Amino acid sequence: MTAAGMARYGVEHSRLGDQAIVVLHDRHDRRRLRIALRGAAVLGFEVPFAGGLHDLADGYRDANEVRDRPGSRFAIMVPFAGRIADARYRFEGVAQDLDPAVVGSARASRHGFVRDAEFAVAELVASDACARAVLGTAAIRPRPGYPHAIDLGVSFTLEDTGIVLEARMRNVGDRPAPCFFGWHPYFRLPGGGLVDDWALRIPAQTLIRTGADLIALPGDAAYVSLDDAPALDFREPRRVGDSILDQGYTGLDVDADGRIRTRLTDPRSGMGITVWQERGVMHAFTADTLARDARRAIALEPMECMADAFNRPECAEAIRLEPGAERRFRCGVEVAGA
Repeated sequence: MTAAGMARYGVEHSRLGDQAIVVLHDRHDRRRLRIALRGAAVLGFEVPFAGGLHDLADGYRDANEVRDRPGSRFAIMVPFAGRIADARYRFEGVAQDLDPAVVGSARASRHGFVRDAEFAVAELVASDACARAVLGTAAIRPRPGYPHAIDLGVSFTLEDTGIVLEARMRNVGDRPAPCFFGWHPYFRLPGGGLVDDWALRIPAQTLIRTGADLIALPGDAAYVSLDDAPALDFREPRRVGDSILDQGYTGLDVDADGRIRTRLTDPRSGMGITVWQERGVMHAFTADTLARDARRAIALEPMECMADAFNRPECAEAIRLEPGAERRFRCGVEVAGA
């Protein structure tokens, strides 16, 4: 206990303007995790650094950003992550169109259906071991191009090593559904500089090659050994430099404990974070196209499957969720040097 009768960790309801949020905090070292109920988007992750606190999360800054979701910061992406080519796909032999009556360049579908969903608080738990918020939504229901129903639960746990996120996706419909999970977190390290000076390591063997539309090339052409793409090879830690990243990586190496670890470090301060996942792909984005803080944060996105997986035959088994079945995906953030 940190004080008589008081657990080390705490959790509480709060607000950011007119937006409801939950706050998980560690009374021992003042770490704090703030999560908006709208979209279950992380707003901030403050950790001790150099006698003060540093916010590792480049999340939404105010209630307006929570509503407008610029950059899809810390978006929970379900039932698909990334883009779907031309907003069309085929599942169980049936063609689906997520943008009916929309034509030309206006056709787009990305990052799933829950970025604007109001999540309900199912559970708040705090003890000497951790603080946890369990959030849920039934917003994924039949709609044009997606005649399926998915119940989604997301839990955030603040513990000694950092954050653990677990998603539970349950098919509550009467037919198989395509469904997979992705997370879109942005991180910034101390110093206020650009991502150029940070060191990145992505333990991948293969690059996912895309066209100008950021959709993976057809078939085997989508997969390139990193031996043949040295400019985008971060298998060994190195400066991001002037690399412009909006790339998916696959063939990820798994550590002995079953976790895949992508590492980002500031060599000047020694502070860094590790984004871990248990399977899937990693997508890295240096935020060059964002109007706000371009190249001042980097998105490291653990995803259960690659973008446009609904249109990839090699992903058909991974995305298929049978009626009544539940699939889980775990990922998180470890902190070093704080």
